[in-house]
Amino acid sequence: MTPAERRASASLALVFALRMLGLFIVLPVFALEAARLPGGGDPARVGFAMGLYGLTQAFLQIPLGLASDRFGRKPVIVAGLLLFALGSGIAAWAPDLTWLAIGRAVQGAGAISAAVTAFLADVTRDTVRTKAMAMVGASIALMFALSLVLAPMLASWVGLSGIFAITGVLALLAIAVVIWVAPPEPREHRPSEMQHWRTGLAEVLRHRGLLRLNLGVFVLHAVQLAMWMAVPAMLVSAGLPKADHAHVYLPAVVGSLLVMGGVLFPMERKGQLRTAFLMAIAMIAVVQLALWAWADAQPGLWTLGLLLFIFFIGFNTLEASQPSLVSRLAPPQARGAALGVYNTLQSVGFFVGGAAGGWLARAYQPQGLFAVCAAAMLVWLVVAWPMQVPPSTDRR
Repeated sequence: MTPAERRASASLALVFALRMLGLFIVLPVFALEAARLPGGGDPARVGFAMGLYGLTQAFLQIPLGLASDRFGRKPVIVAGLLLFALGSGIAAWAPDLTWLAIGRAVQGAGAISAAVTAFLADVTRDTVRTKAMAMVGASIALMFALSLVLAPMLASWVGLSGIFAITGVLALLAIAVVIWVAPPEPREHRPSEMQHWRTGLAEVLRHRGLLRLNLGVFVLHAVQLAMWMAVPAMLVSAGLPKADHAHVYLPAVVGSLLVMGGVLFPMERKGQLRTAFLMAIAMIAVVQLALWAWADAQPGLWTLGLLLFIFFIGFNTLEASQPSLVSRLAPPQARGAALGVYNTLQSVGFFVGGAAGGWLARAYQPQGLFAVCAAAMLVWLVVAWPMQVPPSTDRR
């Protein structure tokens, strides 16, 4: 990486980290804390309030991705972070569950993932883009693990309103990073050089390679969320109290990032990115099959820890390589649109994974849940098999 690419990757990974820590730190305590508000006695309403963030994200990823193609990346990112901060403020003030749900919806309206990843793709070469995307993915994974440790402590100190106030401050810090630390945008996104947005979106929706990756990100995040409908209970059955689950998650996440960095980047340099990509899908499929086979046997803590370690190796490899591949396959003038569609499918995957995972776990027990997850991963493996990594177009 050049110094400029390192600066861009580090600053945009920090933007993602600040925003995602603000998001993740609420999740472990949301249901319990929201139940104390007026209207919080209805679990369905609490779940709706929690899920509104993903719903508004899904609706707005494509429009904001297109806007970043038309008006530039930084203005859209700053506007999205301001919306996220505003939603955090509303949620922190919320006197009842209705206002809390409104705050969550406004938070989700700041759907900047497409604009940030498009910006990162704009300022990195093809040959180092997977590494740049991996820095973003690593920041997200580490924030998830950190939130599992911090959330219970913060909830006892400042409550849910205090946590939302912290998320607002983190969003404002991310704006400062975008304005003063992130590098300048390339000039190619000026309006005079842009084609009509409908043409770019139509081109994205017809592209077979992008369609494969869009299906992939939907399946990946649906499976990720669905399996968490059963894994925590399995850890409790294995003898680990709920408060100590971070003792498994954190080593699994950190260890998987080290393995991914030591395997994925050398394989990419050798032209073996397709092999690494398919291997990662297969690893997650094997984990789901193992969980399906052993769900009745109540596997021990070391077995579950090993399976989660393998899962996170595959997951983090895909989190790094998929957006890199989207940015390389997409026409440069429609990169924001392509990543908007990609991130929309990611948000829909979260929603479907949570809803379907809960239903499957209730109706068919963990075995049925993991069987469906394994089948979904195997279907994705078949669909992804013909994928080819586009050649590098680097000119600098």
